[in-house]
Amino acid sequence: MTALTLFIEQKLTENDTFGLLDELCEWLRENQGKEAQQRLYFLIKLLKQNRALGEKLASQFCRWLCGMRLYPLFISRGILARGGFGREMRVRLYERINPSFKDERDLRDIFVLLFNDKDDAKWINTVPMQYWDALLNLLRRYATPHERETVSNHMRYEGLFAIEMLAIWIAAEEMEPELMRLEPNLLDADSSFVALHREVSNWVESQRRNEVYDINHLEVMFVQCQELIERLRKKGATAGSSLGVAHLLERLTQTLERLAMLMDVFASNRFLPRRILVLTGILAAASADQHSVSSLWKQSVKMLSRSITQNTSDHGEHYITRNAKEYWEMFSSAAGGGVLIAFIALIKIYIGSSVEDKVLKSILEGLNYSFGFIVIFMLHFSVATKQPAMTAARFAEAVQKNPQGRAVDMQLAQLLIDVFRSQSVAVLGNVSVALLLSAVIAIGYEHYMGAAILSSEQIAYQLNAIDITKGTLWFAAIAGVWLFCSGIISGFFDNRCNYLNLRMRLREHPVLKRIMPSGIRGKFADYMHDNAGSIMGNFCFGLLLGLTGLVGYLTGLPLDIRHVALSSANLGYATVSGDLSIAIFWQSLAFVLAIGLVNLIVSFSLTLWVALRSLDAEINSWRKIACCVWEILKQRPLSLILPVQLENKTNEKT
Repeated sequence: MTALTLFIEQKLTENDTFGLLDELCEWLRENQGKEAQQRLYFLIKLLKQNRALGEKLASQFCRWLCGMRLYPLFISRGILARGGFGREMRVRLYERINPSFKDERDLRDIFVLLFNDKDDAKWINTVPMQYWDALLNLLRRYATPHERETVSNHMRYEGLFAIEMLAIWIAAEEMEPELMRLEPNLLDADSSFVALHREVSNWVESQRRNEVYDINHLEVMFVQCQELIERLRKKGATAGSSLGVAHLLERLTQTLERLAMLMDVFASNRFLPRRILVLTGILAAASADQHSVSSLWKQSVKMLSRSITQNTSDHGEHYITRNAKEYWEMFSSAAGGGVLIAFIALIKIYIGSSVEDKVLKSILEGLNYSFGFIVIFMLHFSVATKQPAMTAARFAEAVQKNPQGRAVDMQLAQLLIDVFRSQSVAVLGNVSVALLLSAVIAIGYEHYMGAAILSSEQIAYQLNAIDITKGTLWFAAIAGVWLFCSGIISGFFDNRCNYLNLRMRLREHPVLKRIMPSGIRGKFADYMHDNAGSIMGNFCFGLLLGLTGLVGYLTGLPLDIRHVALSSANLGYATVSGDLSIAIFWQSLAFVLAIGLVNLIVSFSLTLWVALRSLDAEINSWRKIACCVWEILKQRPLSLILPVQLENKTNEKT
């Protein structure tokens, strides 16, 4: 206690208030703040026992605080900068490389210097509020009435000025072109943001005159502004978003929240020390996070990822079968995909046998996959493994709309069963047709050419490639990751088309106007707007599949891909060419299905994880959902893989 007393007296003698606060924060922060509560109690006890020291500390702290401008801190910390996402990211990255000078006379910099550790918010919050409250009340009691009144007036003046500034910022945000694109009604002079600014100005004037103000209309304006921001978020998720829009809406939300908080703190009938402490804690945590690149990314990217997964979810609804008609339509679509997959695998075999250069061969194989998948999509056929990335986003959307409850668990369980049945029939359609058609092609080739379509080395390679005891499932997991990425890519380009209004751009494109009649140009614009995301997703997926093996070859890492549909076609060619026994065929088919299972699980899990995070949704208990799945299967066991018993489910609901 003596050492702490001497230290405080020394700093007070030197009139070094900032140095005193800095050392005290460092003292409380030691050992990651595990002893902060005991040390703060120790400081309070010391000041209670040494009244003279407490009075001197309170007097100097009051003078120091009244010499500071507070409003810049109130309107900056914890609120994203107005320069936009790109500029803010560059500033934070440069701050990491070449930190800016910190002025000890600027309260914003002082907070950054005092709370410069990413874990500061944790130890500050672990200390009970009653300890901070006791310290502040002790200093207030030691301060003279004049000092208390001076500090109160200074803080109130600064707080009301900050409130005015924040209200002006909110009103000015409505003129942002990005927001006007999402909500043209913002051009209305009586928009919620402008009306809020007028109400806040009237409230501030009444507070300065110490008059009573009816806040009912002000509260309505706050609610309307919050609803408008939420509406803009939803429109951004459907009409196209960008990091700039997400950054802007996040900043607008933070500004509105800070405005409400300051008005709650500095209202004449609510100006309490505890509210000041809460505000100080928030500003301290925000200062510790001020230059965090990861924090900026997380804050700004959420709406963009929500927009991407929303587009993915919209596609996912088409891949869920809930009746016999949809089931057989899915099988037919997958069977059509299986036909083309057999030819994609055949072209890949030809490329592998005729091209020696490893780089060129990988590029050609990737383009073969890409254009093959695009043709499958354009003919309205389907590849089974492309669907989990879409259906997982649909599942996450169902979780977000229905947070809790047994009824919700039953709905999610039923959705899982519907998804599993849909994936099963899609895999069946792809695998069965690709396998049979490739076998037919191999038989026809051998009949007309007098030789097997695959050599003995190629047969051995194909059988070894699907052997799950030789790293095949790892390669299948990599393909699952690329499936997940292709779904994200599709959602990104769908979002981009909406954001750019690609339909109208293409319809009014000067070059297209010269070479296309109006009707054809309109159909082309509609098709590209609606399908560009899926086309780019398929194209990138094919390239990822083709180039993974090349990366593994160049780096010496165990990188390759195994895809269930392509593996089934390769099995068909190998079975006929090598005249495999029944036992080896069934074993190889089981390996192919294991590859498909890994493809589906990895892509579904990754997409579900991302979609849940983007929607701020959470699954409370997988165990409860599993129990609900079991209950449904006990009543309708065949509905897991076949369309039978679905009519009973429909009748039960009605």
